[in-house]
Amino acid sequence: MSYTAPVKDMLFCMKELADLEVIARLPGFDEAGLETAQAVLEECARFSQEVLAPLNREGDINPSSWKDGVVTTTPGFKQAFRQFGEGGWQGLQHPDAFGGQGLPKTIGAACIEMINSANMSFSLCPLLTDGAIEALLTAGTAEQQQAFIPKMISGEWTGTMNLTEPQAGSDLALVRTRAEPLGDGRYRLFGTKIFITYGEHDMAENIVHLVLARVVGAPEGVKGISLFLVPKFLINADGSLGARNDAWCVSIEHKLGIKASPTAVLQFGDKGGPGLDGPGAIGTLIGAENRGLEYMFIMMNAARYAVGMQGIAVAERAYQKAAAFAKERVQSRPVDGSVAGSATIIHHPDVRRMLMTMRAYTEGCRALAIVSAAAFDAAHRHPDVETRKQNQAFYEFMVPLVKGYSTEMSIEVASLGVQVHGGMGFIEETGAAQYLRDARILTIYEGTTAIQANDLVGRKTGRDGGRVAKGIATQIAATEAELGASESAAARSMLKCLKAAREAFEQVVDFVVVESKANPNAVFAGSVTYLMLAGNLMAGWQMARALLAAERGLASGEGDTSFLNAKVATARFYAEHLLSKAPGLRDAIVDGAESVTALPLEAF
Repeated sequence: MSYTAPVKDMLFCMKELADLEVIARLPGFDEAGLETAQAVLEECARFSQEVLAPLNREGDINPSSWKDGVVTTTPGFKQAFRQFGEGGWQGLQHPDAFGGQGLPKTIGAACIEMINSANMSFSLCPLLTDGAIEALLTAGTAEQQQAFIPKMISGEWTGTMNLTEPQAGSDLALVRTRAEPLGDGRYRLFGTKIFITYGEHDMAENIVHLVLARVVGAPEGVKGISLFLVPKFLINADGSLGARNDAWCVSIEHKLGIKASPTAVLQFGDKGGPGLDGPGAIGTLIGAENRGLEYMFIMMNAARYAVGMQGIAVAERAYQKAAAFAKERVQSRPVDGSVAGSATIIHHPDVRRMLMTMRAYTEGCRALAIVSAAAFDAAHRHPDVETRKQNQAFYEFMVPLVKGYSTEMSIEVASLGVQVHGGMGFIEETGAAQYLRDARILTIYEGTTAIQANDLVGRKTGRDGGRVAKGIATQIAATEAELGASESAAARSMLKCLKAAREAFEQVVDFVVVESKANPNAVFAGSVTYLMLAGNLMAGWQMARALLAAERGLASGEGDTSFLNAKVATARFYAEHLLSKAPGLRDAIVDGAESVTALPLEAF
């Protein structure tokens, strides 16, 4: 089955939930209204469906390969990446001053989803390049920006993020890669970096590595980390490519999923090379010394949001495949006798339950992500300072939820996709298993779900005494009031479940604020559960808003009736089957901490 981009649902989210026409009135976004969004999304859908989607299966069975330091990507990827660059997709959200299109994140988020749905392994290359561009826009010098950003936006060069090392894992305080100053503004870097996505490949002529390292004599721990720009090929004064830098791919990983995406082990400062005057990878400092982690978080936050979009993307692809199979596979007679003999399995209630779960999760998380993107746009472009602050706080609260909740749900959705297929889902040839294998990395890279939960507990809830969290809860209560004004059964059901979930959330926020210092183990024992409760509530809130918007459309007689009725039904299902879990999650957090740590360490 081919992929069909859900453009209609994306545009609905932009119009009814994210207020794109308001975003389009912000400085610099004056041509980015719904008409532009529709044109961009339709073109992105065409590219994703026709160019990228056909390569997805090929990448799984014929992944990238390594030989003698050279990585060869899946057949077709190189040509697809050239089309990607020529189409302007890398520069969609980046400034037109560097060759980008300068569109809002609200529109860019939908395109990210489509490209990832079509081919997640492919999409990882532009994802990391986006992060590198963001870091340079924030902390790079004017010279660095002019030399590197236009080439990355055009697709001629790509970017990477080099954080972790064999001994470090997620603990970047243990980074050992060292940087020796040469006295002329350049440094020589020595060390090993692991898990570097697209750290070596054949799709672009140069690769721009952003590398965390310690300048000789720097403080220990994270306070002594700096960020360096280390290109695969050095850049001559005229902008042409110069000497091959001393940065080499010594192997790539053999992975459970995303097999076409080469995950490299990079060695810096291994053997020197012509024009380098000795060993050591030549790099330049980005920003100030010892502030590397601060700059790298710019990349990480951009990447974390994008990984959340990957979760939504793979969930959508898994849902489409499962729904198509369920409408074709004939097996067993319906329990209600509506068909005399064996029927397609979509007639069976439990298959419908699985498909509705997949659909509701995906639509809820998409709505949450697009609304969060709109807050990002307002935080960066709104003329009023206080409005910018409020939107920034909202967006920052949502990032760990978009990343953590959307990726956790993608595993459940992809797993359900296999289940819908039955035994055929366990057979690789059907393709359902690839989505489950690909999804499995999403809760791990760019910070595990526990790391996202720690951020939610510490920085986003405990630090301000729950102020932002409670402010969002107040907004949710306002939506409850709107639901109360509707007489429909769907709205009444949503009101009941949303109110209970919001109250459960508020009780957990109080628990986190009070217990964070007094009993931190109790709080962090339930941190992931808190993230799942909060993500469930925020996605459910957007589904409630979607339900109200759909009812308004139906009442006015405007819009696609079947689409709007489906939105109401899906929102009601979300409330009754997903949002209804929130009170139980609250109980596990508030009352269940002791049982998490009750078993002695030696008993494991």
